[in-house]
Amino acid sequence: MIITLRLFFIIVLLSMIAVTWWAGNHTALWEIPGEVGGHPWFIACLFDAYWGFLTFYLWLFYREASAMPRTAWLIAILLFGNIAMATYMLILLFKLPRSANAREILLRPGESASAAATSP
Repeated sequence: MIITLRLFFIIVLLSMIAVTWWAGNHTALWEIPGEVGGHPWFIACLFDAYWGFLTFYLWLFYREASAMPRTAWLIAILLFGNIAMATYMLILLFKLPRSANAREILLRPGESASAAATSP
């Protein structure tokens, strides 16, 4: 499972860097035409993306114990989206052994499933 997840997030990271580089070489972000930036589907996609970013961040907030990484990752996710999220996951996944299970990925380090179920 760990190897599959590592490969998945490597693909996410590389594809997001590639498409961001490609888009940036075609048009600067601040040069998006008004008819695109104000389009209802553009706005809906932004809401969808940022709610997804914040949903991922809630899990990250739970998993990280101290304020400094929580704050740094929030800023990174809000600025870089899936690039930051894939980077976080790759850092996490490469710290874990190949034999790690879902519990070791999802829970705080050293926390058991029963402790997670009873914590507020």
